[in-house]
Amino acid sequence: MAEVGQLESEQDIEKKIEETKQKFKNEYVQESEKYDSRDVDRLQKDDALVEAYLTWRQYSVDDAVKMIDDSFLWRKEFGLNDLTESSIPKWMFETGAVFLHGYDKEGNKLFWFKVKLHTKDAKTIMDKKKYVAFWLERYAKREPGMPLTVVFDMADSGISNIDMDFVKYIINCFKVYYPKFLSKMIIVDMPWIMNAAWKIVKTWLGPEAISKLKFASKNEIQAFIDPEYLPLHMGGTDPFKYSYPPLPDDDFQTPTCENGPIVSEDDNESKEGESEGKELESSFSSEVAVKPKKVYFSEESLSSLKLDDNDKGDCRTKGARKPLTTFKGPLLNVSPAEELSFGNKESERKCLIILDNVSKNQVAFKVRTTAPEKYRVKPSNSSCEPGASVDIVVSLHGGYQASLQDRFLVMAAEMEQNAGAGSPELAQFWKDVPKTKIMDHRLRCHVLESTKPILSYPSGCDNPVEGGANGHPDLHTTLMRVMVCNARLEQKLDQCLWVQQVLIGLVLVVMMFSFLTFYHLPGAS
Repeated sequence: MAEVGQLESEQDIEKKIEETKQKFKNEYVQESEKYDSRDVDRLQKDDALVEAYLTWRQYSVDDAVKMIDDSFLWRKEFGLNDLTESSIPKWMFETGAVFLHGYDKEGNKLFWFKVKLHTKDAKTIMDKKKYVAFWLERYAKREPGMPLTVVFDMADSGISNIDMDFVKYIINCFKVYYPKFLSKMIIVDMPWIMNAAWKIVKTWLGPEAISKLKFASKNEIQAFIDPEYLPLHMGGTDPFKYSYPPLPDDDFQTPTCENGPIVSEDDNESKEGESEGKELESSFSSEVAVKPKKVYFSEESLSSLKLDDNDKGDCRTKGARKPLTTFKGPLLNVSPAEELSFGNKESERKCLIILDNVSKNQVAFKVRTTAPEKYRVKPSNSSCEPGASVDIVVSLHGGYQASLQDRFLVMAAEMEQNAGAGSPELAQFWKDVPKTKIMDHRLRCHVLESTKPILSYPSGCDNPVEGGANGHPDLHTTLMRVMVCNARLEQKLDQCLWVQQVLIGLVLVVMMFSFLTFYHLPGAS
C-alpha cells in the first residue's frame, strides 16, 4: 500500500509540474520582451527546475508561478544569462568581500560574505548586487541542484558595515530567485550592537527559511564546519587566503591511476595549465559547462582504456557498486546520475561509472576529482567509439575514507573521425579542443552509514580507532581524532573551571557582606 501511495504522490507531482508550466505559459508569457527566452525555454524542458519552485512553495501552483515570474523578471533585469566576469568592476573581485570556498559538514559549498569589507554606497549598490548574482549563477550552472551554506563573517564589523537594503537583496536571492538553493545561513561573531538589525532580517526570511538561520560564535562554528575549511581567526586550520586573479573554485585534479600518480609529460605544459586555470568562462550554458583548468594525462595503454560491451565482465570491475541512475548528456550518458556511494566495508570501497556514447562520433573523456590522493580511477583518460560503453572503476586506496566534500568531474568532447586515441594524441586533442565544445558532468560522494561501535566515548568525541582499511585504524586518522577529542574536553573543562571560579567569587562576596552586617562595622549598610 505504501508503494501505491508513493506512486500516486509522484503522479500528483508530475501533474502539478505540467500544470505549472501551462499556467505560466498561458497567463504570464504574453509579451516576448518580458523575459529572457532562454529562461522560458529552460522552464519548459527542465522538470526539476519546476519542481524546485513547487517544493519551495509547498506545491501551490499559483504561488510557484508567481515566484517564477518574479525570478525571471529579475534574471532579465540583471542579464543573468550573459553576466560574465568582465561585466563586474574589477575592484569588487579584488576586495574579496564575497567568494565561494570550502564545504560544511554536510558537503554543501560555503558562500562567504566578509561583512567588514562592505560599505554602504548608493552609487555602487547595483554593481554589488550583480556581483552577488554572478557568484550564485556561476555556482548554479556548475553544481545544479546542490544547495549553498551562506556564512556571514562579522568579525571586526560595525554599524557602518550594515546595509539593510543589500542584506534584503541577498535574502531575496535565496527566498525568491533561486528556489531550494539555501542549506543554511550562519552569522558568525555578530556584535551585540547589531541585534536589532538582525531581528528585522528575521522578518524578511519568512517561515520557509527562518529555521535555516543560525547564529554562532567562533567557538560554536565548528558544529557546522570542520576546522579544515575555517579561517585561522575562527579557530580553523584553513590556510586559504583570497586573492584575485584567479577566482577561487573547486580544485579538480587528475586522480591516481593504476601505477601511481599521473605525471605531466612536460613541466612547461603544467605551467601552461596553471595559467589556463586562471581564466573564467565568458558565458554559462545550462547544457554545457566548461572547466578551463589544465589536465594531466595517464600513460595507460589503449587496449586497457577502450572497452566494449563484452568487456563489462572484466575482473577489474568485480566488486564495484553498480550505478542505478543515469544522466543523459549530449555526448555521453553518465551512470550514476548524481553520486558515488562509498563505505568502510571492503565491498563498499569500489564504485563503477558507466559512460555510453550517444553521439555519432568518437568521444574523448577524462575523469578528475577534488581528492586525487584518495582515489584510483581506471581508466581516467581515454576515448569511446559511437554506440560503445566504457566502465570506469573508482576505488578508495590505502586507509582513506570517502567524504561528503569529495567531488568528481567527467569531461567529454567529440573527436574527428580516424583520430588517434593514444596518450600523445589525446594530450594534443585536449590542448586544441575549444572549451565551448567540452561537456562536463559532476558527481558528488555519498558516505554509507556503518555500524557504530558498542563502546561509548565522551560526548562530542568520535571513536578514535574507527576507520582505516579493512576496519583497522589508520594512525594519522586516530591521532587527529584523539587530538580533536582532547581539545573538546579541554574546552569543556575550561568552561567548568570558569563557572566554578564565578561561584566561589559570589560566595566570598556574600560571606563578606554577612560578616560586615553582623558586626556593624563601618561600610556595612
